[in-house]
Amino acid sequence: MSDYSTNNFTNPSTFILLGIPGLETAHVWLSIPFCTMYAMAILGNFTILFIVKTEPSLHEPMYYFICMLAITDLVLCTSILPKALTIFWFNSREIDFSACLTQMFFIHCFLTTESGIFVAMAFDRYVAICDPLRHSTILTNCMVAKTGLAIVLRGAVIVLPYPFLARQWPYCRTNIIPEPYCAHIAVVNLACADIRVSSYYGLFVLLCVLGLDVIFIALSYTWILRAIFRLPTKDARLKTFGTCGTHLCVILAFYIPGLFISLMNRFGQNVALHFHVLISNLYLLMPPMLNPIIYGVRTKQIRNRLPRIFAQK
Repeated sequence: MSDYSTNNFTNPSTFILLGIPGLETAHVWLSIPFCTMYAMAILGNFTILFIVKTEPSLHEPMYYFICMLAITDLVLCTSILPKALTIFWFNSREIDFSACLTQMFFIHCFLTTESGIFVAMAFDRYVAICDPLRHSTILTNCMVAKTGLAIVLRGAVIVLPYPFLARQWPYCRTNIIPEPYCAHIAVVNLACADIRVSSYYGLFVLLCVLGLDVIFIALSYTWILRAIFRLPTKDARLKTFGTCGTHLCVILAFYIPGLFISLMNRFGQNVALHFHVLISNLYLLMPPMLNPIIYGVRTKQIRNRLPRIFAQK
């Protein structure tokens, strides 16, 4: 019980993750949808990776970016769910201080990486629709690989200050985190020091990094829509829009809930804590589950490949 104490202490070696505060008695039942979403995310994203790997006709920039998104989603949900399920099933709430900071890094790094992949996908669709004759010369396999590496490095460099700043603060109030994972702001809020540097840096990442990504994506799709509406026939417009409509669905599913969560963090003081934590968890778990479903349903090449896989099985 001493680990759960809120009495004064100096930098704890462990933190206590509460899971879903206020719903502790329902943790076993809550684990069912969480576990189902995790299983669907694992199965769906590995299926996407397998299809692209085994189908030579899909060895194109668009599908390489889809594979990058699938890998990012796998890492993101795996950074969260295993520990959350041990809380729900075994009441194993302790997490080592270093492990907590590592989890924080992976969560925010791959959220930033996912945003960067969406920018790359928007650029790919822009070139394919607005300048199709140069698409194969601009987005070569080498350029796609370099772009993917740059996106991952950008995410790592931008998020690296999060755990370093969090490690330097003294923690002398409590070691209890009212969530099932170590989010950046949830950890630094436990510090008994002026954490404005961490807070301002988090706001900088939100506005200047993710915000710029949204602007670049919006500009790309503005030019794409202008090019689509200039096409001579309705069938041509619908067919061309279908090639980027799937990406739009995935992008909106990522950014709109993220904006809602951000506003709720800052202005939702009257929102029940358990509702806030549930929504935050769903925001991190829904995209990894939904992305392969959206691509499987809306992308003809992937959809046509699925029955062949099951027939072979």
